[in-house]
Amino acid sequence: MPRRDRSQIEQAFLWGQPAPPCILVIFGATGDLAARKIAPAIYNLAKSGLLGEPTVVLGVARRPLDDVQFRAEMLLAITNHSRSQPIDPELWRRFSPRWHYQALQADNEGDYLVLARRLGDLDARYNTGGRRLLYLAVGPETVRQVVCNLRQAGLHKPHRPGGFVRVVVEKPFGWDLSSAQQLNRCLRRAFREDQVFRIDHYLGKESVQNLLVLRFANTVFEPLLNHRYVDHVQITAAETVGMEVRRGAYYEQAGALRDMVQSHLLQLMALLAMEAPARLDARSIHDRKAELLKAIAPLTPRQVARRTVRGQYAPSGEFPGYRQEPGAHPDSEVETYVALSLFVANRRWAGVPFHLRTGKALAAKSSQIVVVFNREAAGMFRESCDVRGPNRLVIRIYPDEGIRLTIDGKVPGPSSILRPVNLDSRYGTAFEAASPEAYEHLLLDAMTGEATLFLRNDEVEASWNLIDSIRTSWNATELPKLILYPAGSTGPEEADRLLGDPYKRWHPL
Repeated sequence: MPRRDRSQIEQAFLWGQPAPPCILVIFGATGDLAARKIAPAIYNLAKSGLLGEPTVVLGVARRPLDDVQFRAEMLLAITNHSRSQPIDPELWRRFSPRWHYQALQADNEGDYLVLARRLGDLDARYNTGGRRLLYLAVGPETVRQVVCNLRQAGLHKPHRPGGFVRVVVEKPFGWDLSSAQQLNRCLRRAFREDQVFRIDHYLGKESVQNLLVLRFANTVFEPLLNHRYVDHVQITAAETVGMEVRRGAYYEQAGALRDMVQSHLLQLMALLAMEAPARLDARSIHDRKAELLKAIAPLTPRQVARRTVRGQYAPSGEFPGYRQEPGAHPDSEVETYVALSLFVANRRWAGVPFHLRTGKALAAKSSQIVVVFNREAAGMFRESCDVRGPNRLVIRIYPDEGIRLTIDGKVPGPSSILRPVNLDSRYGTAFEAASPEAYEHLLLDAMTGEATLFLRNDEVEASWNLIDSIRTSWNATELPKLILYPAGSTGPEEADRLLGDPYKRWHPL
């Protein structure tokens, strides 16, 4: 493909062309997300030569800091969390003078007028061309305050030809369908849809991005991904950690269903199951994902009772139970584990169950998609001695990113013994380049205006429509009952019943 036909993001990673210079404004700059993810991503983009000179960072938060104090905090954050170690002192010496700080109260309209003047000064000082990326690393309630006041201060639109204003909104994008719709209306009053980048960091992972390549660049797989050949699909996101001290209060409001299924797991399902887009651009892909999500019908209370399992981790050894975590209620009924079975009402996937599961304090940290294919024609190999299972396509998202296809093979020798054989590709060994972190991809995409890996408003609302049907039923009927599972286990054994066959099992974590 000629170089001139490639998107900006492809050019940036393949040829080292940086994003255009801009002012990256981080609201919530003294928070945990900024320290653990955003600041290290900015540093690594600079280290890779992918930030245009002179990109400027302006941290915005309530705390009264000056520029020097903010730079010291960001250096500590980068030192603790960057994938690139050790920190390059010369790079930081050159880059740190362009990190600035502005104290602001989210509900104080006057502070936004001061912010507007500060941005004008920085734009003139560094010649960033009126290009601004506003990263809202704050909660949904604060997002509404910030967006309203940005509009009042005139910070929602560019003030120079060739400039841009884009806004990145972190999850959770609302708490239910109603709040997500309110948030979307709030954003639409200030920004066009093409200015809004709703972020889901799972979509920035290399293995997730490779889903589109796997499906549409390889003719061997796409014809098989339908009800004629697929028995069922499993999508898993398992974590070994619990609340890590800081998340108990958040989880009391969210739970695993809202925190993981509404965003990460449904997005993985959409990418795997959607129809082929007309072209590989943001609009076409969003259209197909939204179409798929809308084809998953909300569950009735009876279906919720049969097709969902919810659990909460209990003490095990030295690992505390969820109810002993800081911020958690001692009698909490919040789920830290959820498994569910969904069906897509279209011709491609008619009758094929999609089994989703996610949980905290499990035996292994693992994110994966497993496509389980139908067995061969009945009786063809019944005279053989075998210990095999169905063919499986395993897409590993974490750890050890890669793809494994399990097929059947004959054991060498005179006997007809069949055994599973794995065809395995690991990204770490197949490609020499190290995979960038998800936030690096997503930040660079937002700066270049590439929206493919972000969420559109109709995708978000379709997901919440499904999640609300489950949450409402849980609250009304209390079915299925919350199951306590030992921390460090694989979760509730009752999740196996969702597979509908005593001989079927979840793929190992």
